[in-house]
Parts: sequence; structure tokens; C-alpha cells
Amino acid sequence: MPRMPARPLVFAAALAAGLAACSGGDATETAATKPAGEVPPVIAERQENFKAIGAAFKAVRGELDRDAPDFATIAAKASLINARAGQIANHFPAGTSTEDGFKTEALPAIWKTPAEFKAAAQMLVDESAKLASLAPGGDKAAIGAQAMAMGGACKGCHDKFRLDDEK
Repeated sequence: MPRMPARPLVFAAALAAGLAACSGGDATETAATKPAGEVPPVIAERQENFKAIGAAFKAVRGELDRDAPDFATIAAKASLINARAGQIANHFPAGTSTEDGFKTEALPAIWKTPAEFKAAAQMLVDESAKLASLAPGGDKAAIGAQAMAMGGACKGCHDKFRLDDEK
């Protein structure tokens, strides 16, 4: 049997590991059940989710800065934010906080006041849905005001539930 070069084997192993990670790991896994030093995939997933939300919101703001915004882009980005916002509450299972030894910007208040955290996440879901529904109408002023409301939902959550390194 011919020997495969190392690079395809490394790629195949990485692909297999990636597919295994996406196959439905237990989001309730805690730090106590993980080997020392290993970060639960849910932390990486939540970080990626927030980066995608931030990039989508940046695109919305960029469109609104233009004289003739692409309202279809705004609607699509708002829908993306809406879908990703719906995942937020599930990305913070017990055992994944700084108090569990993980380096994260998620403040312990998330786990201490879970109903308040879920309500804050739901506010982003609601505000992004409103933005997505307004965008096709093409009213730049109304869309801009709703984008500000959506940004307020982000800020409200950040103020209470996210570590601000600049303080």
C-alpha cells in the first residue's frame, strides 16, 4: 500500500477532529470532567459566535454610513445576528466561567443571575428581529434608530455580563 504524505494525513486528522466536535458534544460538560488545561468546545463556540455577531453589526453600521445603504445586506446581517443571538443562552453551561479556572470575558454574573442573563440575550434576539423586518422598507432613519436600539441591547449585556479590560 502506498504511503500517504504527512500533510494530507494531518489535514484528514484535523478534519475528523472538527467533524467530531460538531457532532453534538455535551454542552453540560463541566471543567471537572475535562482533562487539565483543556478548554471545553462550548467556550470556543461562544467566542466565535460573538465575533460573528460583532462582524455582522459592524457591516450594518458600515452600510448605514453610506449615502445609499444596501438594505438587503442590512436585513441579511440582522437576520444572522438574530440567529446567532438565539444561541447565546446555550453557550454558557455551568463549569465554564472564570471561577472554574477558564480564561474568559464572561463574568460570574451570568451564572449567578441566569434569568437576567437570558432576558438580556433575548433582548438582542428581539431587537435584531425588528431590524431585519425594517430593512426591506428602506427607511434609513428608522433602520438607523433600530440599529441603535440593537446596539443598546449589546451594550446592556456587555455592561453587566462581560469583562471590560479597559476599566
